[in-house]
Amino acid sequence: MAPAPRRMIVGISGATGTIFGLRLLELLRKLDIETHLVVSSAGEMTREYETELSAGELRALASVAHKIGDVGASIASGSFRTMGMIIAPCSARTVADIAYGTTGNLLTRAADVVLKERRRLVLLARESPLSLVHLRAMVAATEAGAIIMPPVPAFYTQPESIEDVVDHIVGRALDLFDLDAGVVARWAGRSKRATKGA
Repeated sequence: MAPAPRRMIVGISGATGTIFGLRLLELLRKLDIETHLVVSSAGEMTREYETELSAGELRALASVAHKIGDVGASIASGSFRTMGMIIAPCSARTVADIAYGTTGNLLTRAADVVLKERRRLVLLARESPLSLVHLRAMVAATEAGAIIMPPVPAFYTQPESIEDVVDHIVGRALDLFDLDAGVVARWAGRSKRATKGA
C-alpha cells in the first residue's frame, strides 16, 4: 500500500485554548500538509470569546472545512486516508465521547474512525482540575489508542511570550507525527540552552 497522504484532520472543541488549533493549522500549512478542519458548536462559541477571527476566517486557515453535522463528510470514512487527527483543544466532554464511542457529530465520528483504522489520534485535553470521571475517560481513550497530551507549558525553554508557549506545545504535538515545524526549543543537555529548530 502507498504511504498515507500528507493529510491531517484538525478538530477544535469547546475547551479554552482555541489558539492551539489556530496555530496548528498555520504550521501544517507551512509544512504543506492538507488539513481537514471540524469545529464543534461549543468550539465556535469559544472562538468568539478568545479570538478576533470570524468563523469564515478560521475555516480559511484549513485546506477543507467540514460542518459539525456533516456525518457524511470524507473524514467520517476509514477509506479516506489521513495521517491521523489532532484535537486542539479537546474538552473533557469530547474526550469522554471518544473514549466511549459516542459519535454524535462529525468531530467525534472522525476521531472514532482514526482509532478504528489504527491511525494516530492526539488529544490536547484541556481541563483542570481533573475529576475521577475525567481521569477514567482519559484512561479509556488511551486504552482505545488515543494519546492524551494536556497542553502543559515547558519552562526550561525560557519562553518570552504566549506565542512561544503555544508554539512549543503545538510543535510537540506535531512531533508525535514525525513532523518538525522548527518551532520546538529542543533540550540539548544541562550544559546548553534549548534552541528552536535544533
